[in-house]
Amino acid sequence: MATKTDAYVDTSALIAFLDRSDSYHPLFRRLFSNPPRLVTSALVIAEGHGWFLRRYDMNRAIQFLNFIDDLSILAIQPFDHEELAKTSGLVKKFGDQSLTLADAHGLVIVNEHRISTCWSTDRHLGLTGAKLVISRASG
Repeated sequence: MATKTDAYVDTSALIAFLDRSDSYHPLFRRLFSNPPRLVTSALVIAEGHGWFLRRYDMNRAIQFLNFIDDLSILAIQPFDHEELAKTSGLVKKFGDQSLTLADAHGLVIVNEHRISTCWSTDRHLGLTGAKLVISRASG
């Protein structure tokens, strides 16, 4: 059996997995049923928490945090002053795109960890060459 490779997981993948009304829910339910080691940004966690809080309520936002706590194969990369500098550079480099800091930090992580697969529905996460799982699923 082939060794699984790491994948970057974005906010959109976490939301799609946890929100059954999301059109990508079946794809991410399948992927999360047997996931490889995953990595994400602390900004993704903040973004996901905020999404569930605004879209639903505090209870759902806490359920999101509990899911993250229980996801033992997920490594969370911190966001500090050094990461901000690298991330800001990417935001400026791709100034023609509407990159959030969370998206840009994801691109930094993907590049630094040489990750080839990105669990996201956001096409921005493919800007530096990582393959999006939604592209594989539809192609």
